[in-house]
Amino acid sequence: MILRKLSILNYKNIREAELELSPKVNCFIGANGVGKTNVLDVVYYLSFCRSASTSVDSQVIHHDEAFCMIEGEYVHGNEDSNPSTLQSFNPSMMISCGMKRGQKKLFKRDKKVYKRLSEHIGLIPLVMVSPADSLLVEGGGEERRKLMDMVIAQYDRQYMDHLVRYNNALLQRNTLLKAASAANDPSVSYDPALMDLWEEQMAAEGEQLYQCRTAFVEELIPIFQEYYQLISQDRERVGLRYVSHCQRGPLLDVIRRDRHKDLAVGYSLHGIHRDDLEFTLGDHPMRREGSQGQLKTYVTSLKLAQFDFLKRTPSQTTPLLLLDDIFDKLDANRVEQIVRLVSGDGFGQIFITDTNREHLDQILSHTALDYKIFHVENGVISTNTL
Repeated sequence: MILRKLSILNYKNIREAELELSPKVNCFIGANGVGKTNVLDVVYYLSFCRSASTSVDSQVIHHDEAFCMIEGEYVHGNEDSNPSTLQSFNPSMMISCGMKRGQKKLFKRDKKVYKRLSEHIGLIPLVMVSPADSLLVEGGGEERRKLMDMVIAQYDRQYMDHLVRYNNALLQRNTLLKAASAANDPSVSYDPALMDLWEEQMAAEGEQLYQCRTAFVEELIPIFQEYYQLISQDRERVGLRYVSHCQRGPLLDVIRRDRHKDLAVGYSLHGIHRDDLEFTLGDHPMRREGSQGQLKTYVTSLKLAQFDFLKRTPSQTTPLLLLDDIFDKLDANRVEQIVRLVSGDGFGQIFITDTNREHLDQILSHTALDYKIFHVENGVISTNTL
C-alpha cells in the first residue's frame, strides 16, 4: 500500500499541510517538538482510526480550533513501483476523518462513512517504531497485550469481534463481583446463573483469542530473533515467551476455580485479560538487565518482525513503515545495521523522522530508491532538497 497524498488541517500543531509523498522514502527533519511526529501520527490515525499518542480524539484538534480534518490518497503498489507507474495504472482510494469538539468523528472510505470503525482496521497495514515503544519493556502487561491485539487485528477480522465480546463479558462479570464484594454476604448477593453465563462467554471467547495469540507469537519469535541478531551483530541472545492462564487448563475451569477470591477482591483475577509477553536478554528479564541501546534494539527488532509477519499474511499487502526518532540511544554499529535493513528491497513505503541530518544522508546514500525530504518547523512543513 502506498500513501500518495496527505492533507492535514488543524491536527495538533499542524495548521495546514498538503503533501505529495514519495512511494518509497519520506524523511521529516526538524528540532524536537516542531511537529515531525505529528505528521506520522496522522498517517497512523488513517490506518487505525485513532492516534498513537492519545485515546481522546479531541486532543488531536489544534487547541485554537473547533475541528480538524485529515485525508490520505492511497494506491496499491509493490517494491518496483515508481511515481509514474502509480499515477497511470493504480486506482486510488481516499480515506478521510473529520472531528469536531463534542461530536462523534466521521471516518470515511471514498466519501462513504464507516458504520463500524473495526471494518477499516487491516485495510492499510502499518507498523510504527517510536520512543514510546520503551513502554513495551518497562510498562505493564496491558502494553504487551495491546501489541498483540494491534497486529493480529490487522489480518484477522474476527479477532476484534472475539475481543469485544470477551471484554463485554469481563465487564459484566466484574460488575457482579464488585457488587458482591461490597455486600455483607457475598454468597447471596449475586445471581449464580448470571455469573455462570458471563463466565462461559469469557471462556469461549478467551480460548479463541488465546489460539490466535499463540499462533502469532510462535511464528513471530524466529523472525524477531533473526532481526535482533542482525542489528546487534550477534552480540546478545534474546527471548520472547507468551504467558497465559489458558496454559493452566480449560479457561472456564481456571476462572471458576478461584471465584471465591474474585468475590473477595471485586474483580476478575484470571482470564486472557491477564496475558503477558516475557522479554528476556540471555536468561534474564530485559527490563532488569538491558541497557538503553539493547532495549531500543529489542523493540525495534520486534516491530520489524511484525512488519515481516504482516507482509506475509494472505492479503499480501506491504505495510507502511513509520520510524520515529529511531536512531536515538543506538551506537553507530546498530544504526548502520538498521540503515542496511530498511534500505533493502524488503520494505515498501517508509516515513522517517530525525533531528540529525547525517542519519538521513546515510540512509539515502545506501539506496537508489525514490525519496523526498521535508523540513518541519513549528508545524509548518516544506519540501527540502539535498
